[in-house]
Amino acid sequence: MDMADIIQNYFPDLTDTQKEQFAALWDLYTYWNSKINVISRKDIGNLYEHHILHSLGIAKVIHFRPGTEVMDLGTGGGFPGIPLAILFPEVSFHLVDSIGKKVKVATEVANAIELKNVTARHCRAEEEKRMFDFVVSRAVMPLPDLIKIVRKNIKKEESNALPNGLICLKGGELQHEIQSVRHQVMVTNLKDFFKEEYFETKKVIYVCIN
Repeated sequence: MDMADIIQNYFPDLTDTQKEQFAALWDLYTYWNSKINVISRKDIGNLYEHHILHSLGIAKVIHFRPGTEVMDLGTGGGFPGIPLAILFPEVSFHLVDSIGKKVKVATEVANAIELKNVTARHCRAEEEKRMFDFVVSRAVMPLPDLIKIVRKNIKKEESNALPNGLICLKGGELQHEIQSVRHQVMVTNLKDFFKEEYFETKKVIYVCIN
């Protein structure tokens, strides 16, 4: 199976443009990763499974409606924001990271595949004051800390099936972390959707912040 086929396998309704954009990520990330390390050198071969498909796990929890605004906090080289931006072309994604080199990679990749729905900013999470429907993130810090930082960024008005809030990709044992959260939390196991062994312990954590 071609590496990009793993995406089509789980998301069979992709347009030709989306297929081309996902396929282009291999050359782009291998090129940029050789210059600026955003993915572990040992893991770059698993780009589609460990990074792109993992990012798209969020789409198994929510189908963002057109016009939704999403901030990807601690985006690194663009995960989960860029794969989600390909999947949801009518949704706006704002990629934020405190490391300028990583923001550069994410920006270059988004520009190369002509993503019109992506903006990026080099700043700390505390500095970003804009409001969004959702904040997404890949395991950048413990949930309680993340909630404290992003509460200010969540809009009150809602337009999606899930109330506005935080959606995180995390792995391993999370019971202790979740117990200390005072908001409503929903945990989704990605092994229920993706058969690869990598997803055995991977979860999507949704926190209702409104």
